[in-house]
Parts: sequence; structure tokens; C-alpha cells
Amino acid sequence: MVAKNKSAAIKGKPFLALAFLSIVWGYNWVVMKEGLRFCDPFVFAALRVALAAAFLLPLLMWSGKQLRPRQIKGTILLGLFSTTLGLGLPMYALVSGGAGKTAILLYTMPFWVILLAWPILGERIRGMEWLAVALAFAGLGLMVDFQVVGAKLWSSVIAVVAGISWAGSAIVTRIMRRSPKFELISVTTWQMIYGAVPLILLALLLPAPPTQWTAAFIAALTYNVVFTSVIGYLLWFYILERLPAGMATIGTLAAPVIAVTAAAVQLGELPAPREAAGIVLILMGIAFLSALAIIRTRRLTRMSSPAE
Repeated sequence: MVAKNKSAAIKGKPFLALAFLSIVWGYNWVVMKEGLRFCDPFVFAALRVALAAAFLLPLLMWSGKQLRPRQIKGTILLGLFSTTLGLGLPMYALVSGGAGKTAILLYTMPFWVILLAWPILGERIRGMEWLAVALAFAGLGLMVDFQVVGAKLWSSVIAVVAGISWAGSAIVTRIMRRSPKFELISVTTWQMIYGAVPLILLALLLPAPPTQWTAAFIAALTYNVVFTSVIGYLLWFYILERLPAGMATIGTLAAPVIAVTAAAVQLGELPAPREAAGIVLILMGIAFLSALAIIRTRRLTRMSSPAE
């Protein structure tokens, strides 16, 4: 009985790590929004990525994995989609957009993955997935108001483009995983290094006001580097080693809910009725996809498990 309880406790640890990671990533939208009061978005993104890469590179060496980058072309492409665009664009969108709204628009990523996987990977949209996609795009239509001209419209469009970029990085990762050369910690570290280069160039070349190194900004930057990036990625590696990739990915989709809640409580960002309806529809679509993924994971587990 004791052994059984111990085994159950061990199985529960990845889920606790996943819950903690979702809170860290979800609350970071408020942290980034606050930090941008003192720093240009591309400077903030460049600092975050460069410092995180500086931490992850020694960890890669310590892990005993090969330091030399592998699958270089794929890793560069992943760095462009995941880091340069996937982190740079949301920062830019947050300048004039709300933290909760930007998070929700970015987390339309799973629906873009479904659409991109069809022509690129040959994974057809199946059955009830159409309903999830329909809910998401109905919500998207409510949240992005094209009648509103100006910075707020561009903020929404940029956040959606960032979500598409994230989806592109997911497709590239799936393709790279087919190779026996794929190593998660190596690819993660090197894609961050490659993706940091364009961000650093943008930070140096684009005109920007000087960064205000206040205590609030240093705290925001530290949170992004230490918690969101370094500890976040280490937890992500730990989770992926112990949970199915689909279940782990779906678990992080609690982050936009946390972002919306934190933005409402701390920043007073209460969405208008139209936006609120859009948020509900997108979250319904995410929940629907989550349920489908859990059902399929359980079916695959039963099929692969030996009969007792």
C-alpha cells in the first residue's frame, strides 16, 4: 500500500509542475505589460532572450548533451518562429493592447496548428475538431474589431500573427522530432540563441527611448529571465519526460485564463461585452480541443498497454 501511494505521488508531481508552469506563464502577461512602462518592447525582448540563452547554454553543457548545434537549418527556422516572432511580436502588441486580450489572441495557436498541419503534415481536421475551430474563429471575429482604426487594431492583428508564428514553430518542431538527432534541450537553447540575433539587431537599430532601470523593471526582467524562461524551460523538460506531449501542451492552455484573470484583478482590464463574448468562445474552443486530446491520449494508452 505504501509503495502504491508513493507511486501515485510521483505520478502527481508532473501535474503539479504543469500547474505551477501555467501560473508562471499566465501571470507573466501582466509582468510584461508592467515592464513595458520602462522599456522599449524590442529592447525588453532582446534582453529577456539574450540573458535566458546565457543561462541555458551552461545548463546544456552541464547536462552532458552535445554542445554543438544539430539540425541547424530547422533550429534557425524554429528560432525565427518561436523566439524572434513568437516573443518579439507579443511584446510589441502589449504596448497598446491589453495583457489578457493579447494572451487570448496569442493562444489561438492550437487552432492555427490544426489548419497548418493539414497541408504541411497531411493531418486532416477530424470530426469534432471542426467545432473547436469554428468556436475559435467566431471568438476571433468578435475580439478583433476591424472597424476600430489605430494602435488597438494593430495590436490585435500583431497578436494573432504571433499566434500563427507559434503554430509555425510547433509544426517545425514536429518535423524535427522525426530525426534521431533531435534533442529537446539542445534545440531549445540554440533556437533561442539564433532567435535572439534579430531581436538584438532590432533593439540596436530602431529608435527607442532610454530604458528606465527602475526596481519595477528589474523585477519584471528578472521574472521573465529566471522564472518564465530558465525555470520555465527546465520544468517543461521535466514535464515532457513524464507526460505525453499532447497532454503537456494542452495543460499549458490554462495560462490564458490566468492571464485574463490577473489582468482584470491587477490592471483593471475588464473586457467590453463583445470582447468578453469572444474570449468565452475561444476558451470554449480550447477546452473542447483539450477534451479531445485527453480522450485520444487515454485511448492510445489503453491500446499500447499490455493486458493485465
